[in-house]
Amino acid sequence: MKIYTKTGDKGETSLIGGTRVPKHHVRIGAYGTIDELNSWIGLLRDQAIDIHSKEVLLEIQDRLFTIGSSLASDPEKSRMKIPDLNDNDITLLEKEMDTMNETLLEMRSFILPGGHQVVSYCHITRCVCRRAERNITHLMEIDFVAELVIKYVNRLSDYFFVLGRKLAKDLQATEQPWKPRM
Repeated sequence: MKIYTKTGDKGETSLIGGTRVPKHHVRIGAYGTIDELNSWIGLLRDQAIDIHSKEVLLEIQDRLFTIGSSLASDPEKSRMKIPDLNDNDITLLEKEMDTMNETLLEMRSFILPGGHQVVSYCHITRCVCRRAERNITHLMEIDFVAELVIKYVNRLSDYFFVLGRKLAKDLQATEQPWKPRM
């Protein structure tokens, strides 16, 4: 099987269900950003971090393929069975954040991204996740998006913030508080 089909050579692509749309369509932007997010998570997972975090990141990557499948489907024409998110996926993120937060110092200010390369990857991943969320909410204004998709992506960006703080602690990196100039 060849990876190239030549069907996109004129700037269009197909959604699951056969609908052809321009490659700049908001739906393509939404699932393309989820794909980018998944790649950043792969880079983060490849770092020298604890096994549990790597396992959770792998689970998240799987969920993002589920979300990508949902976003790549024409809600009116697709007959393909695709995996679904469920409330347990969101609960997992919340439990992970609660567990990590138990070991962290209370935040008294905003934290500047950085301090260690791994922590910076967490912040970049969080920002890409927020962009995906913006793209998905834009799509929601014009077409159907499952409610759990936006809820999961919203929670996921919070997860990356807390993971960055936890990994900063694990790596003995200094968190730099933002001190606004007055």
